Amino acid sequence: MSEAKKIILGIDPGIARMGYGLISLEDSNINHIAHGIIETDMNTPEHLRLGDIYKTLQSMVKQYNPHVIAVEDIFYFKNQKTLITVSQARGIVLLLAADNHKQCYSFTPLQVKQAVTGYGQADKKQVQSMVKNLLKLNEVPHPDDAADALAVAMCCASSLNYLERT
Repeated sequence: MSEAKKIILGIDPGIARMGYGLISLEDSNINHIAHGIIETDMNTPEHLRLGDIYKTLQSMVKQYNPHVIAVEDIFYFKNQKTLITVSQARGIVLLLAADNHKQCYSFTPLQVKQAVTGYGQADKKQVQSMVKNLLKLNEVPHPDDAADALAVAMCCASSLNYLERT
């Protein structure tokens, strides 16, 4: 018996550039739907940038109706200011999930790398190459933020059965 097709929206949070990746999961088959970035202008006030991100993501949820939203956890940043703005952007994703009654799962960079490459210390190029290969894409998704978001979605797909049982 076939499982229902589930759409997963993966997010690599950021305020200047937020990566998104949409995949579908049916049985154990993962397929690419879309990917890209949401860019905001650094000269725009922060609250308006966050509002623009929210509106764009809200439009995506309405268009694709994902089953779940997966977002990368904030792990480590050298720059305190970057950490705060990325955290705010990540908060927008959590609000989006709550407002749309979607389950939201968070994954560390280590979990994402492990799920996609089998090695938690994989570098960016290894992750991008595996995303390309596993999704049967003609080229590595660009920019990096979009490839990372697809990897987050794929990580979620690989553990969704377990997550939904707990």
